Amino acid sequence: MEPNQQELFEYARKRVKQKKRVYFHFILFFVSSFFFYIINKMLDVDPEDDWYLWAITAWAFIFIMHFIKVFVTESFINKKWEQDQIAKLVARQERRIGQLEKKLENDTSNTTTTTLD
Repeated sequence: MEPNQQELFEYARKRVKQKKRVYFHFILFFVSSFFFYIINKMLDVDPEDDWYLWAITAWAFIFIMHFIKVFVTESFINKKWEQDQIAKLVARQERRIGQLEKKLENDTSNTTTTTLD
């Protein structure tokens, strides 16, 4: 397998693993929410406080953050975006080096001209 194909395969494998974890997280959240309700209401573990709502809300927030990271952020800040950003930074550094070299040449030629006069 070519190195480029290997890299694409590894990236695809990583994305599938991330998505699989989000799906598992959702199932775990759903089942646990049901059990929190059962524990609070049916087993009478502090039923007047409705603590299960706080637990479900906190977990829902964590799940939403996980979902956003995998399906929103990773979808546009992916490997291609990363490579484009690296290329831009390298080009910017090369331009800056070129400007500094040109300035150094001008300074050197001005110094040489001044010493010859």
